[in-house]
Amino acid sequence: MIQSDPIWSYIHEGNLIPKGFLFAGISAGLKGSKKKDLALIFAPKGSVFSGMFTQSIVRATCVDICEERIKKTSGLARAILINSGQANACTGNLGFQHFQIATEKIAELLGIRKEEVLMCSTGVIGVPIQIKDLLRNLPNLVSDLKVNCFQNAAEAILTTDLTLKKVAIKTIIQGREIKIAGFAKGSGMIYPNMATMLAFLTCDAGIEKKEWDKMISIAVKKSFNAISVDGETSTNDSFIAVNAGNKVEKRFLPIIQTGLDIVCQNLAKNIARDGEGANCLLEVLVKGAKNTDDAIMVAKSICNSSLVKTAIHGCDPNWGRIISAAGNSGVIFNFNEVDLSIGNYQILEKGQINQYDSQKLTEYIKSKMKGRYLVDDIVRIVMNLNSGQSEGTAWGCDLSKKYVEINSEYTT
Repeated sequence: MIQSDPIWSYIHEGNLIPKGFLFAGISAGLKGSKKKDLALIFAPKGSVFSGMFTQSIVRATCVDICEERIKKTSGLARAILINSGQANACTGNLGFQHFQIATEKIAELLGIRKEEVLMCSTGVIGVPIQIKDLLRNLPNLVSDLKVNCFQNAAEAILTTDLTLKKVAIKTIIQGREIKIAGFAKGSGMIYPNMATMLAFLTCDAGIEKKEWDKMISIAVKKSFNAISVDGETSTNDSFIAVNAGNKVEKRFLPIIQTGLDIVCQNLAKNIARDGEGANCLLEVLVKGAKNTDDAIMVAKSICNSSLVKTAIHGCDPNWGRIISAAGNSGVIFNFNEVDLSIGNYQILEKGQINQYDSQKLTEYIKSKMKGRYLVDDIVRIVMNLNSGQSEGTAWGCDLSKKYVEINSEYTT
């Protein structure tokens, strides 16, 4: 389920961490259990931070202050404090106070300025952070900072997630090893409207802020901006990417871009795969578009269609729902030029129904519904608009009865 690349290789064991970064993840009792719920990322001096955040106009205080601090420091921050259990969104002045108190304390413990600390929160909207528990455990969190605590940090940010979402890759450029590592959380309230989840990426190749911002924007467009679980956007959605270390020559930036794309797409697909109540990953490739934006827009429209999602869950090859979702995307195309396939079965050719075995197609979908995280749990849809040379991909999941159960039985 991990894409291959001739330059970048995956790190499965050993030191996953880009040089100079430290991580921590502990239980502070914020969730009322022994599960890890407080994380910290500490970056080397001179690190460059870029952030992309929810586009919802109802935003948690932490989102606004993170944006402010990245701008105020020109991206030269040092630390990210992350809590799960309480979103601290829509909590008024109390939420602002808690952010300030927590970041002041962690800055004091780390010996840095308050403005160099960012904070992200996830959990129930309208519930303030259990600030006393958090503050009491900050010294423990700082003392836990280690190179090998990457997984602890990744665990501490989870909420309704069923699985850990982390990835690390490495390559060699001019004899120098370069690593990119990231982790994320997200299972519900996922829609392609900018960073619909929490995700964090670290890289030990030094890149200037202007270039880094561009590269992160490109990676997000092709990953976190191209997934859907339920068509919902949260108040706290954040993606923060950090680079540090010796500068790389500009001619090697395309290699770094490929690495960023690999890490972000891996995390994004695992968010979609871990969608609440989901049984498979839905991958939609749109080809033959006039431009990449059009291709991704059509693909996202298909992935986000509740009718398409429920058809996939029912193993029903209802291609009419796919075509309808594409037609509602806002992209202009000629249906009489469209080719459509599900798996290896071509359903439409130039807008005309092709001869295919509907029973075998149903069996193909069923074969992907036996459980997530199989070697191949992906239902693949390919649509060719035959109106240009560009293509784009989006990812989603099936929509099941279990999703309704999950979201009717607990407060979100």
